[in-house]
Amino acid sequence: MRQSLSRATVLSLALLGSTALICPPAHAADPSLNTSAVVAKSVTPVPDFSGLVKAVSPAVVSVDVHLKLHQTADEQGGEDGQGQQGVPPGFPQIPGFPFGFGFGAPQQPQVVEAKGSGFIINSSGIIVTNNHVVKDARTVTVTLSDGNTYPAKIIGTDPKTDLAVLKISVGHPLPYVELGDSTKVVPGEWVIAMGNPFGLDGTVTAGIVSALGRDIGDGPYDRFIQIDAPINEGNSGGPLFDQHGKVIGVNTAILSPSGGSVGIGFAIPSNTVKRITAQLIANGKVVRGYLGVAAQQITPQMAQAMGLSMADPAKDGALIAAVSTGSPADHAGLKPGDVIISVNGATVTSPGDLASDIANVDPRHKADITYLRDGKQQHVNVAVTTMPANPDAGFQQNGGGQQGEAGHGTLGLTLAPLTPDALNQLNLPKDTSGAVITAVRPNSPSDVAGLQPGDVVVGVGSTDVHDPSQVVNAIDAARKSSSGAVLLRVIRQGQALFVGVDLSKDKNGGDGK
Repeated sequence: MRQSLSRATVLSLALLGSTALICPPAHAADPSLNTSAVVAKSVTPVPDFSGLVKAVSPAVVSVDVHLKLHQTADEQGGEDGQGQQGVPPGFPQIPGFPFGFGFGAPQQPQVVEAKGSGFIINSSGIIVTNNHVVKDARTVTVTLSDGNTYPAKIIGTDPKTDLAVLKISVGHPLPYVELGDSTKVVPGEWVIAMGNPFGLDGTVTAGIVSALGRDIGDGPYDRFIQIDAPINEGNSGGPLFDQHGKVIGVNTAILSPSGGSVGIGFAIPSNTVKRITAQLIANGKVVRGYLGVAAQQITPQMAQAMGLSMADPAKDGALIAAVSTGSPADHAGLKPGDVIISVNGATVTSPGDLASDIANVDPRHKADITYLRDGKQQHVNVAVTTMPANPDAGFQQNGGGQQGEAGHGTLGLTLAPLTPDALNQLNLPKDTSGAVITAVRPNSPSDVAGLQPGDVVVGVGSTDVHDPSQVVNAIDAARKSSSGAVLLRVIRQGQALFVGVDLSKDKNGGDGK
């Protein structure tokens, strides 16, 4: 910070200092004025967290991980985009590492050490950290605040929430901290982050909660607490404390163009930590509820086409884009086009809400789901099952015949049948049917809506279509009954989604293609 001061600022500070030394105020010797007391009464004290830090710091630990990197051509760079095989995201990449010698000569495995943070949650030595801290670990050691180091065993990990549980044995009870209630966290409250940034163990930073429920695209159950307390590499897995010394989050990620803290950090809420760690401790794995739907957020165009509220459609539920064959949703009669608005009484405002709410349902129980179909509210009890290893399997498209090419002038689309060659090129199942978009007229409603050549139209609203002519007929029928928008169900790169096309967006007029 000293280096960032301008020369003028430094000079100004120096002059002020010398003035105070050489020319004290004339009234300074008059005790009746007591200016220091006046100043003390007018200044609001800055929060002091020293007592809290002293109380909780014995439960905060450093986590050291040795990663074994096998140096083969296939592993360098990795298929997961990590840059170096086995190095978890968030850890620094080492330019030129590993070093090769000779031409095609076998290379010896190298060992890389990475550092993270964690905290003890019970006296027997159970520790919470991030999954990405211990991912691909050869060995894990934990250093306590007193400097003693112990080998750690990985009890379980959950990549989907980026949490992991470790265990150390020290022969005596250990100090620990309690997990608080993250539902009581509010933006603006003070928080304290502790951990091991850049290997500097025992580092404490403070800030406020900036926002709640952040989805940063890191996983299917993102609900991060955003904070401005500085966190950096090595803080991963460390605790985020409230002013009562309760852990309300696990520091996990930062948003930064530079790689260092710019005041945008993210922590996993403590209620998620409670649920996941309890399962990892008991079973070594996490069991989640499974509904069997692919859902997406509702846009204003979709809301208009479906006759939904236009107040804030992005927060008005989760639109079912596809239903997995034979899934609980399939058995319960849920269909693409349905909008789920609550699960077990909890309001669903987005696909993320739906994913988290269903995942939290015990597979031995049913979920009470409220949804909208054709604008009417309906209820269904769904027998939730255990999430399979590949939850995306089973999403199939509706089948049917094939006919010739067709177009829709108002939307600006040209459509062709799905031939076996087209299915092969698009990498779609053989029983997929509908119509593939071969051209989109520039500035047409379809172009404005984001439709692209290669998209496969498989439905218009809740109506399945099997060929280009059915698409055209279904669009015409939907236009007559809608309020100026049409909802198309498409497959794009293997993923089902709805696209709302606003017919008022045609800038060219006429029929076009």
